[in-house]
Amino acid sequence: MFDNVCKYLAQTYSEDFASWLLGQPIALSQLEPSELLLEPIRADALLLLAAEDLVLHLEFQTAPDPSIPFRMLDYRTRVYRRYPGKAMRQVVIYLKPSTSALVYESVFEIAGTRHEFEVIRLWEQSAESFLTSPGLMPLAVLGQSSDRRSMLQTTASVIAQLPNEQRSAVVASTAILAGLVLDQETIGQILRRDIMRESVIYQEILAEGRAEGRAEGRAEGRAEGRAEGQAQGERSLVLRLLTRRVGVLPPGVQQQIEALSLSQLEALGEALLEFESPADLLTWLGAEVRQG
Repeated sequence: MFDNVCKYLAQTYSEDFASWLLGQPIALSQLEPSELLLEPIRADALLLLAAEDLVLHLEFQTAPDPSIPFRMLDYRTRVYRRYPGKAMRQVVIYLKPSTSALVYESVFEIAGTRHEFEVIRLWEQSAESFLTSPGLMPLAVLGQSSDRRSMLQTTASVIAQLPNEQRSAVVASTAILAGLVLDQETIGQILRRDIMRESVIYQEILAEGRAEGRAEGRAEGRAEGRAEGQAQGERSLVLRLLTRRVGVLPPGVQQQIEALSLSQLEALGEALLEFESPADLLTWLGAEVRQG
């Protein structure tokens, strides 16, 4: 969910990201992973933006991932095979503060092979520096700051000056990314909920998989119908996100998830962002059973 917001921003405001990462507002167009001829590795996690003589490879990561260094090498060779004349900049952008040594890795090395790439940890970047461009404003709350609530308030004031056609999408993207470091009550107090609800990107990313549930609840016209509809939508979304995060779920595990209550599903939706393997999911489910 969070990396999808970042991909949306980088695609929509590619010149803002080029100014930040490349030092100049180069016009970039998206390069589809399928153009690299081979089956992509986790294509949902990467963004390839191409200029005439350059490919910018971005990976947005919420949690540390030990496969990142090899993935950087793999895509560098794929791009070289397809576009041998293009230079390539590869940047891994970590969104959420972490003390893991993995977020500091910028080299893949085995005997006879060494490949380097860039790593940016947003929490070490100046938060104010992101407030100069619409496409980067949602990142400000994740930047270096002693008071994230205050930074979100500052960001909201800056966003309020944007043209109407930009404002709602930038507000919604900010609200989603702020969820990594602030609670929803705080975010809702600072950012206008009506603008977030009206935003297309907010609907597509946050409410993905929940629309059917809400529609079912409204059609029923009863409180229990709305609750069941909401739970069904949440269940559908969590299952899709888990499949992306840890792979195909065994039938028994999927049945356990389908039996969770709405509050448990919401808790799982937050917890899964930290999962790195199916074992993490099983540990979480086991803890829920013991608490129940």
